[in-house]
Amino acid sequence: MTPAASGHVNMVIVIAVVLSAILEVLDSTIVNVALPHIQAAFGATTDQATWILTSYIVSAVVIMPLTGFVARRVGRRRLILTAVTGFAVMSMMCGMSWSLEVIVAFRLAQGMFGAFLIPLSQSILFDAFPREKRGQAMAIFGLGVVVAPVLGPTVGAILTEYFSWRMVFFVNVPVAALALLLLAGELPEDKTEEVQIDWKGLALLALGIGCLQFVLDQGETLDWMSSRVIQVAVIAAVIGALGFIFHALTSRISVVDLRLFADRNFALCNLIIAGFAVSLFGGIAILPTLVQSLLDFPVIASGHLFIPRGLTAGLSMVLTGAVLVNRFDPRLLAGIGLLLTAVGNFMMGAINLNAGFWELAWPGAISGLGMGLVFVPMSILAFESISKGRQDEASGLFNVTRQLGSSVGISLVGTWVVRGLQTNTAVLSQNVTPYNPAAQAYLSPLGLAPDSAEGAAILGQEIMKQAEMISYLTVFNNLGLLALATIPLLFFCRAPKPGSHVAAHVH
Repeated sequence: MTPAASGHVNMVIVIAVVLSAILEVLDSTIVNVALPHIQAAFGATTDQATWILTSYIVSAVVIMPLTGFVARRVGRRRLILTAVTGFAVMSMMCGMSWSLEVIVAFRLAQGMFGAFLIPLSQSILFDAFPREKRGQAMAIFGLGVVVAPVLGPTVGAILTEYFSWRMVFFVNVPVAALALLLLAGELPEDKTEEVQIDWKGLALLALGIGCLQFVLDQGETLDWMSSRVIQVAVIAAVIGALGFIFHALTSRISVVDLRLFADRNFALCNLIIAGFAVSLFGGIAILPTLVQSLLDFPVIASGHLFIPRGLTAGLSMVLTGAVLVNRFDPRLLAGIGLLLTAVGNFMMGAINLNAGFWELAWPGAISGLGMGLVFVPMSILAFESISKGRQDEASGLFNVTRQLGSSVGISLVGTWVVRGLQTNTAVLSQNVTPYNPAAQAYLSPLGLAPDSAEGAAILGQEIMKQAEMISYLTVFNNLGLLALATIPLLFFCRAPKPGSHVAAHVH
């Protein structure tokens, strides 16, 4: 009898796998704040420096769907121990990098090892908890997967400001060492299978997902379809995706079993978590730039903005997993969570250039409450009918969907801000002339005239600020509408079976 089946929860394993999950998701956001410092250290352009982020995400997204296949072949214990060790080593190498090319290469390898950590942590937690406590398992997992990236910018800002950009990589090493020690001592050996390698499916999957992630990461920088590189990447992504789907549905073996999506709840929950990720992480991605470039917040203060969101998200995760999922329909909880996410975005869409700390922090705190209400019920509904043997594979697909959703969100908001800035600047400029009374009134206290060189320069700067602010407000409102548009999908999910609200899957 397993510990979970006997009702006993091995908290050492729980702590170990949560630490493993935190390693991967924290590293996806902690580096963002340090990026300008890394760029300066290596004399790189902004476009070149983004590869430090892109290389990690692309490799992680490509490898993550393979978790179930690799776990069956080498064993779950051996795989997670190897992944944690490799992640720690690559983190050290990133921190010791001496050039942009070197750190990009190490980030690529770091993402490959990190890709296994989230799905494996989730499936190990499933097994560590008995059925009646699966909601608690998802709450604990959510604390690592969802709260850690929210607090990433705060941790990154502190380490960069008071130490060095290299510390955002070195900080992974002691966390990995503790996780490795706990896992090696407590995680039991498991059986392996002689699984035939699907090289064709693996190549098509890597081509499709890798090129899609590249398009999402670099599309705005390269001006989307006006770039020949993006055109080729889009064609390659379509060929890879369609080729993999056809291969997976017709081949005797497949590296990923797409039949998992025949389960209605699993398919719908993947769509919902993707929409939620777009709405949530899209807003998180642009907030530091907004407050630093337009509102003149220092780096540390911009990092502190995420603390209230992280605290409410953690509270929401624990409360939802320990109490609410036992008493309410998970679909209702997820709907409320999506509504709170929308409200937080709409509140951000109503700020102005004079917004202070709490005017920016409160919307994040409200969105944070929605995080636990969405993530925990969605995980429960998605895995309700997934058997134990397909658990690793389903977890890999679910987390890839979440990651792709966040990538789409980051890509969308970047495009909306840039395009909105261009449009808004043109519209505002048409109304600001030397004969406009508002322009004259604005410059009069400064003793300047609109038709003077200095007056025109000040008006131009103000137009740019206002145009950029309108762009940001439009983005937040769009993200709020997206969160609302996701809610109707919940009505098509099957209701949980009586007494199974806390079941993550059926054995």
